[in-house]
Amino acid sequence: MTGHLLLRGMIAGLVAGLVAFGFARIYGEPQVDRAIAFEELMAAAEAPADGAAEEPEAVSRETQAGLGLFTGVVTYSVAMGGIFSLVFAGLYGRVGRLSPRSLALLLGFAAFVALVVVPDLKYPPNPPAVGDPETIGVRTGLFFVTLAASIFALALAVAFARRLGEHLGRWNGAIVAGIAYVVFLAIVFRLLPAINEVPENFPATALYDFRLATICLQVTLWTVLSLVFGYLAEKSLVRSGNYRAVPAGL
Repeated sequence: MTGHLLLRGMIAGLVAGLVAFGFARIYGEPQVDRAIAFEELMAAAEAPADGAAEEPEAVSRETQAGLGLFTGVVTYSVAMGGIFSLVFAGLYGRVGRLSPRSLALLLGFAAFVALVVVPDLKYPPNPPAVGDPETIGVRTGLFFVTLAASIFALALAVAFARRLGEHLGRWNGAIVAGIAYVVFLAIVFRLLPAINEVPENFPATALYDFRLATICLQVTLWTVLSLVFGYLAEKSLVRSGNYRAVPAGL
């Protein structure tokens, strides 16, 4: 059954990737172009008077916004779909009497919070022209530390909620575990250093629009992935006889 769910997770990831690519192409790339225009303007202002020749682009902007963007988004989405399906297979029937679609939506929301919202709150995404190239290694490392802490805290919160649910009830246990999750991350955020490398003259609206497009892209991806996988998983479980009856509305 896990193999069947894995295939459906990758299919759902492919569908989500195609939708997300369309969103990124229409709404995300114009924000990148604005940031690149600002970067080129600043480079021209700082260029020496003798006008040294510019280095040729390793990859053209057209390729980056087309084939490069498509490959990156779809590959990421298919990989996330596969991981999503494996986590779903491990949780189905073990976290309450949830239907496949309900569990998929709940899992998608949890993944969005843990993988996107939490890391972005501490180290939000930046467009081109923002960030010192010499600190990219440090910034990347700190981002993944935050990501790992969020995933670890979420796993502990789920286990904590299940244990507390036996004594306090499911809802009360979930509330206490959620509070513990937030407190743990607040401590992590406090311990990690802050990074602000946005140039003073960088347009605030351009930065806002870029970050808004980035978060909306992730919302699109995880929503489509959850909905499509929930539908495919339910059909597969019913067909195989592994579907567990649940109360109406769950």
